[in-house]
Amino acid sequence: MIFTDTHTHLYVDTFDADIADVIDRANAHNIKRFFIPAIDSETTEAMYALEKKYPEQVFLMMGLHPTSVKADYKNELKHVEEELDKREFYAIGEIGIDLYWDSSLLKEQQAAFRHQIKLAKKYKLPIVIHCRNAFDEVFEILEEEKSDDLFGIFHCFTGTHKQAIKAIGYNLKLGIGGVLTFKNGKIDKFMSEIDLSHIVLETDSPYLAPTPYRGKRNESAYLMKVAKKLADLHQVSLEEVAKITTENSNQIFGVS
Repeated sequence: MIFTDTHTHLYVDTFDADIADVIDRANAHNIKRFFIPAIDSETTEAMYALEKKYPEQVFLMMGLHPTSVKADYKNELKHVEEELDKREFYAIGEIGIDLYWDSSLLKEQQAAFRHQIKLAKKYKLPIVIHCRNAFDEVFEILEEEKSDDLFGIFHCFTGTHKQAIKAIGYNLKLGIGGVLTFKNGKIDKFMSEIDLSHIVLETDSPYLAPTPYRGKRNESAYLMKVAKKLADLHQVSLEEVAKITTENSNQIFGVS
């Protein structure tokens, strides 16, 4: 039984003091694979250092996070392209649109999102989408760009049942994390209606820790709280959740 954390920021400084313990705690629960999303050029070297330390377990993405899209975003996209030309990555991510903090750069975020989708198609890689307060805007671009070679994960899915079905229709798996365990998370109300073949597990650590750790630093070991909740909702074993969601992640990221 192997679990996969398809989205975790283990390279950020909040893990500097105890990353070995964090990895060990995850491994103790058979969480063996960690897919690492990029944020911007300032975090690239930290990602590479983490990969060097755990080469058998860490799998890197490359991309520009929407909250890092500023006036100079084209320089950041150039960095993304330069890194993609240098080495192998497993996805373009995390990319998308975030209007929670600031909507003044919507046009720039849209342009960066479109550009990175095109990079994913060029390199035949999945996309990993970040969406906050922007479902309509994200779906608009996905509709424009939809094709057989567009696929990936809708990370940290927090939408409605209707939006879940729509996302799945764009060849996207739903990234399900700690929000599934929240009393006000809402997605638990319909997640049993979403076949496990459309779901991957994630933590988004150090963010969005599941109940009962909500408000504290999240870590990959807490993926078990999400997996248990998903197993309960679908009335299947943890082994079944591990098997199906890890197979789904292998399919998306092209690993075995």
